[in-house]
Amino acid sequence: MLFTVKEVASIANVTVKTLHHYHKVGLLIPAQINESGYRLYGNEELERLQEIMFYRELDFPLEQIKQLLVENSERLAILSGQKELLDAKRQRLDRILQTLEHSISSAKNGVAMIVPDLFRGFATEEEWREALQEQNRHLQKTFNVDLLESAEPDVPALNEQAAEAAVFMEEMAEGLRNGLKADDRTIRRLIGKHMEFMKKHGHPASAEDFVLQTRFFLEDDFHRSMLEGQQTGLAYYLNAAAESLAKAED
Repeated sequence: MLFTVKEVASIANVTVKTLHHYHKVGLLIPAQINESGYRLYGNEELERLQEIMFYRELDFPLEQIKQLLVENSERLAILSGQKELLDAKRQRLDRILQTLEHSISSAKNGVAMIVPDLFRGFATEEEWREALQEQNRHLQKTFNVDLLESAEPDVPALNEQAAEAAVFMEEMAEGLRNGLKADDRTIRRLIGKHMEFMKKHGHPASAEDFVLQTRFFLEDDFHRSMLEGQQTGLAYYLNAAAESLAKAED
């Protein structure tokens, strides 16, 4: 069974102009062109159009789609690969949606989100730069420090550090909620684990360094609001725990 270009456009919910363009660039060739000049498409062409549309959902440019379909004509392999890519995109969008919902909730309640929570789900340099704009403006205005003027962000490293920091801050907040003292051994272990992670990622992470960091969070309105937005008293608790650990190591 053959379908006209208008019928295919209706079935696939694309425009006739799009199908004409795909033909023009050699991406989707009709099965036949009849004596009247009408393009006709069969099942094989419809399947190829579906594959094209999956790639378009993944934001692949047409030239790359054409190359991919030439390099791999096995339909099952194409669909399996597309499923993996779309699953990964869905998972990332789910994380970003959760971050957005958390942000909306925080905005409605008038509280600031803690730094790592602001950035969960971001996966590209552009997304990270956009996410860091507010914090960067504050640092520029207050301390004449620009987070974004140096080298390109290391996206995988930023994602890993954001995830670790989010877990660490939540564990510290839970310790505070459960009434653990700032010098409790459990809290010290959490800080020690966090500092080891930071060392592996090239950041100064001695006990004294951590004291200075938590003191900065406590004294700076922007960062203190983020911590206090996650858990009342968290900024003070972090600083007290850091100072307790530093004294114990002296």
